[in-house]
Amino acid sequence: MKYDEIMVRYGELSTKGRNKKTFTDRLGENVRRALHGIGQVKVHARPDRLHIILNGADSDLVMERLAKVFGIQSFSPSLKVTKDFAAVAQAAIAMMGEQLSDGEKKTFKVETKRQDHQFELDTFQMNRQLGGALLKAFDGQLTVDVHHPNITIWVDVRLNGIFLTSEIIPGAGGLPVGTAGKGMMMLSGGIDSPVAAYLAMKRGVSLEMVHFYSPPYTSEQALAKSKQLTAKLAQYSGQIKFIQVPFTEIQETVKEQSPEGFLMTIQRRFMLRLATAIAKQRHGLAVFNGESLGQVASQTMNSMVAINDVTSFPVLRPVLSYDKTEIIKIAEQIDTYDLSILPYEDCCTVFTPPSPKTKPNLEKTRYYEQQLDVDGLMERALAGIKITEIHPGDDFLNANQDVFAELL
Repeated sequence: MKYDEIMVRYGELSTKGRNKKTFTDRLGENVRRALHGIGQVKVHARPDRLHIILNGADSDLVMERLAKVFGIQSFSPSLKVTKDFAAVAQAAIAMMGEQLSDGEKKTFKVETKRQDHQFELDTFQMNRQLGGALLKAFDGQLTVDVHHPNITIWVDVRLNGIFLTSEIIPGAGGLPVGTAGKGMMMLSGGIDSPVAAYLAMKRGVSLEMVHFYSPPYTSEQALAKSKQLTAKLAQYSGQIKFIQVPFTEIQETVKEQSPEGFLMTIQRRFMLRLATAIAKQRHGLAVFNGESLGQVASQTMNSMVAINDVTSFPVLRPVLSYDKTEIIKIAEQIDTYDLSILPYEDCCTVFTPPSPKTKPNLEKTRYYEQQLDVDGLMERALAGIKITEIHPGDDFLNANQDVFAELL
């Protein structure tokens, strides 16, 4: 069926009181970015609903993109007709016909609301007369059930016409990306950090990805994988900046000059220092990571204390209380899992000692770190960062297409 409009419901935004306009305006901008390049669609963010005028655009494509925009509770494709009962009945019959196969029997109801109180039929009259027209058109196939119908025809009588829909499609929920400020996401190539990024964006955070790479110990394929994960996540925000941080010198220096049991802790302290420095340079409000409590040696509470010691900046962990099964389930839902399990090492696994300390002593960690040129290592790493703007649909695996296809 060729629809005229998509009507979007806000959900959580309805609780924002006097700040609601800020949230709805941001959602409108995010929707416009998500729909960029699709025909002549027009987006109108109003206090009660957001309306997308299709102007002939492909409604299925529009709805596919809308499903990934945070801040939307649900949406409905709608037909617009003139304010004439005969036109309403004709559209409702066509809409119902698409949902009934030959001989199939279903229950239904009509539900009307009126913005235009000057229209000749009130809500009760519209429900009754339109229900009667549908019963007549589908004699023997439809029966009325106002409590638990199989199909509901919603009729919205507005000042500029009458709109009909029979679908309510769930949205992504959450808050519009950008309404909670900006943060830096420490993105590895694993399963957890893309899920943490998704959950942070769902709460309105605009993220930039900070990825540490250590050539020749980490490969170009590993870097491409992390960029491809970012492209997957960009579907939820429109675009994401990917910040590559060279980490080879730091890892080699730590390996050469620090006791084996403290390699992991000191490396992670450098990563957090660098992410914090980048956040401050780029006006971020917090650092995010994919740590899940107790999952590996660096994610015990003792290790977190030793690593967080290097900063007073907020460090937020969206998957802290999730177990691995829960994280994998979300990764599969957002289509990052198959990429994440590709066997390319990232910085987190390079030079990992066979028995890393799960309860690193903070004073010893500080002592061993003081033997290093921390400021110099930091300065050179920050001077070597490279920033790439990544959009939904960007393909970073094409150069390694055969290898990735075989692994997938």
